Amino acid sequence: MLRYVLLPALGLLTATAAIHAQDTDFHDHYKGTPYEDARYKGGPQAIPGRVQCAYYDLGGPGVAYFDTTAKNLGSGGLNPADGTYLNQFRMEEGVDTSYTKFHDQIDNNPYNRVKPPENQLYVGWTEPGEWFNITVKTKRAGTYKADLLYTSNRGGVISIDVNGAPATEPLTIQSTYDANDPVAWRQWHHWNVASNIARLHLAAGKNVLTIHIVEQGQMNLATLDLKRVK
Repeated sequence: MLRYVLLPALGLLTATAAIHAQDTDFHDHYKGTPYEDARYKGGPQAIPGRVQCAYYDLGGPGVAYFDTTAKNLGSGGLNPADGTYLNQFRMEEGVDTSYTKFHDQIDNNPYNRVKPPENQLYVGWTEPGEWFNITVKTKRAGTYKADLLYTSNRGGVISIDVNGAPATEPLTIQSTYDANDPVAWRQWHHWNVASNIARLHLAAGKNVLTIHIVEQGQMNLATLDLKRVK
């Protein structure tokens, strides 16, 4: 929701002043930092461009994310800790992460709506109430459309904040369930792109996106492709 500020000298309501005041306040208090590791050198993810959900911010629970389980159910769990980068990716953190696998027709199966990249990291095992922050750097202020690469066994709802303020209405995620797939567990691996799932108004420079899981959960969220439309 936008907060409107009365400018006494003009006697006018302006949303722009409220946005800048809110952004300044948020960034003054936010303690999270962009993700980095030995392979990914870090820094805010660039917009326009592809934003990786698994590169959510550093800062820990209550700052960079909230997850209903303290253990990473993917890295170090489903994917055993074997010393490899992908299997152990952020395994000491609570956000559940995994990656696309092309053996045994797991994520390259014939029931995909779209074929994802191999070894694509993603946030999974999502539950209502969970959220995570991603710091981005916007090249130019404007309105950006977002395309989401995801899977969803039974559908769900997410929402997105920008700099601590709601930036979207609840966003319905269509189920990728396919009754024709004879492998039950693979219902969590039918990939699709939700085109133009949201339009975000972003200021130039640093912004923090917060992805909220609102309803259902059990979605895999991989990337947001953001392109300026005006």
